[in-house]
Formats: sequence, C-alpha cells, structure tokens
Amino acid sequence: MSTPHVPEGYDPHAYEPFAVTVDLAVFTVRDNRLHVLLIERGEEPYKGAWALPGGFVQPRESAEQAARRELAEETGLDPVTVESLHLEQLRTYSEPGRDPRMRVVTVAYTALVPDLPEPRGGSDAARARWVAPVAYERLAFDHQRILADAHDRVGAKLEYTCIATGFCPPEFTVGELRQVYETVWGVELDRANFRRKVLATPGFVQPVEGPPRLTGGRGKPAALYRAGTATTLHPPLLRPEGRHS
Repeated sequence: MSTPHVPEGYDPHAYEPFAVTVDLAVFTVRDNRLHVLLIERGEEPYKGAWALPGGFVQPRESAEQAARRELAEETGLDPVTVESLHLEQLRTYSEPGRDPRMRVVTVAYTALVPDLPEPRGGSDAARARWVAPVAYERLAFDHQRILADAHDRVGAKLEYTCIATGFCPPEFTVGELRQVYETVWGVELDRANFRRKVLATPGFVQPVEGPPRLTGGRGKPAALYRAGTATTLHPPLLRPEGRHS
C-alpha cells in the first residue's frame, strides 16, 4: 500500500488524532435461547468488566477486515470459516467521551453464527462466554447500547431478509429454522403455516439430496435443506403483530 500524498499547504497535524475500533455483537442460538458473545476485559480501562469483543483497526486493514480478524480470534474459527459467516455493519458510534483513553470511533458489526463450542478469549480478554440476552450485564464503554441496537436489528431483519439461515448449520430442517425465529422473536409460530411460507418463498431454502434426518421426536424423519440463493424475502415473513424482540 502506497503512502498517501499530502497536498501542499495541508497540515495533517492541525486536527486532533483519534483511533478507530470495531465492536462485534455476535449472536447464536444455544439450548433454544438467543445468546451473545461477551468477553471479560483483561486490561484497563474497565478491567474485569464484560464487553463485546472487538479491537483497534490496524493501519493496513479495513474495518471489515478487522472485524473478521477479531471474530476469528474470539471464536477460534479458522479465517476461511469466518469468511462464510453472516457479518454486517450495524452503525458507527462516535460520541467524544465513549472511551476514557482517547477519542475513539467504533464501527459496530453484527455477526450471526451457528451454535459453536465454548469461545476463547482473545489477546486482551481474560475469558469469553455465551450469555443469554435476559442476562445482559452492565457492559463496558457504550456496549450496552450497541448490543441493544444489534438485537433490534436482527429481530427486524428476520422479517424481510434470509439472515435466519446464518444461525443454522450448513444443513438444517424447517423445524430448526422455525426455532431460530421463535427464539429471536420470543414467540411460538404455527408449524404448518411457517413451513408453507418458507417453502413457497423462492430461493429461501434449497432441498438437500439424500435421506431425511431423525430429529429426536416421535414423528417421521425430517427433510434437510440448505440456505438458498435469495437474500431478501418476497413476501416478508412478518412476526406476530405486537411482538418485538
């Protein structure tokens, strides 16, 4: 990467320097409940407090590259697997006093992952764990606000996009997909109606060739599907009226 050319007469030191970080709201479904990845900070500021995983953007990487790097470090997943996960930018948080060290602007991301093993802490984390939203603790920095915004975003996007498959393994049943909606929205959906809507939505899911899978219930084995090629739902799959995640 070449060094930027500084125009004549321009003084880059005329402006106060600031750092750029990324913060990640990483959601998964575990034991029929929505969970988020939190890390216990091993360094000041807020040493010992729980926070979202994240870190500083390095000079030669983009914010998204930094987010995927941090995601790999905190989950223990290899970079190739991390590239396949659903990761999207949430918004930028730039309030002057949000970090006691210096002026820090953070670009927050939301990631959706299938159920993973217990996480490991990154370089600045004492430990990491999956926590259910109802157990959100008082978090470091402004991470409580970021987490709330991310939770709202995921619940809303389930209605009109296909991101729900990001919570599922590569091959899943319609029942497992329905469980994602029920978990994130906090509602119980009609099984037959949900199945009809999913299979009638072009590109939402694709059938997997091969034998069906036993799901542990008393019913017959369930057919397997994988994520389809669509990114948006037409028509949208609306949550029951008056219920919000």
